Amino acid sequence: MADNLKNSILEATREVIPGSGRAGLHEPELKGNEIAYLTRCIESSWVSYLGEYVERFELELAQVTNTKHAVVMVNGTVALHAALVVAGVKPDDEVLVPSLTFVASANAVSHCQAIPHFIDSEEQTLGLDPDALEAHLGQIAEMRDGACVNRQTGRIIRAVIPVHIFGHPVRMKELQRVASKYNLVIVEDAAESLGSQMNGRPLGGDGLMGVLSFNGNKIVTTGEGGAVVTNDEEIAARLKHLTTTAKTPHAYEFNHDEIAYNYRMPNINAAVGCAQLEHLDDFIKRKRQLADRYARAFAAIDGVQVFTEPEGAASNYWLNAILLDRSNADARNEVLEHLIADKLQCRPVWTPMHKLPIYESAPRASLEVCEDIAARLINLPSSPCLAEI
Repeated sequence: MADNLKNSILEATREVIPGSGRAGLHEPELKGNEIAYLTRCIESSWVSYLGEYVERFELELAQVTNTKHAVVMVNGTVALHAALVVAGVKPDDEVLVPSLTFVASANAVSHCQAIPHFIDSEEQTLGLDPDALEAHLGQIAEMRDGACVNRQTGRIIRAVIPVHIFGHPVRMKELQRVASKYNLVIVEDAAESLGSQMNGRPLGGDGLMGVLSFNGNKIVTTGEGGAVVTNDEEIAARLKHLTTTAKTPHAYEFNHDEIAYNYRMPNINAAVGCAQLEHLDDFIKRKRQLADRYARAFAAIDGVQVFTEPEGAASNYWLNAILLDRSNADARNEVLEHLIADKLQCRPVWTPMHKLPIYESAPRASLEVCEDIAARLINLPSSPCLAEI
């Protein structure tokens, strides 16, 4: 059965990506104004965090996410850390995080000297399950003086981080209801979902803050970079101050009014980001075409399904994913190795956070769905250029 399955999956993948050449998991496409903008940036000598492209990139990101403000930073992890600090997360607080996520989501909590508290996912979205969260909080939490307290640990549960996995939206409306009930701050991890929408609304603006990533493998890249978007003017100002070493304005003196961070994105990276944003709509169009081709190629194959966007969503399909049937879960690694041997760069989903030794003692809900998804999921090559083959 395993041989038949892995051969069928390889054939379907090669139907979408014909030939025998290498196909990367998600490669950047830098074919627009990147060189022109970089040249202008270098010639201006404004290559650090001051310059025209930083301001322009922030304005354009706010427009894309339908928020009022954006603050760009050196990567998505520090952006999430800064957002949590500004959201009021304190040492020894707990922050609710899906276990099925990239390690940066949990690490940002740890950088606050807080504790990640892992929540289950749902197969329909791959993201945090609001119903499972509500049921879990009903068992372990109580409200004390307006704060949500974990009765088992005595710690305040301060915030929740929904992660829009592979660009597919979490059920934010339901999550907002739960967060309101328990007075939790929502910080959206939208690192993978730039350009994705739910019911016509861009992702990233439904929480107090949303966090973006522009790593080299993201749909829009600055080489390395991140941002926080928000509709709150005071929060945006606080983020800029805190991530620019808390330097107070003065013509020549260096005064800093608190211990802070040096997280701001350089103008030279923002220049690349501005060029990339000019092609965001085209990137999404081609990635959705690629996702449709995968869905058609795999439609007749038993034992595997292509993950498709939730109802009401228009996802960017940052990474395409297939899920093996539970009866075939043991064949996942064989399938991966078969695809990789054919020069197709594929991967499993991340190791769930609660399975990592660094987080094995962290508080958690039941994580059965997370573990089930992780055992069966495979990401397929998803670069925009593959839609043109």
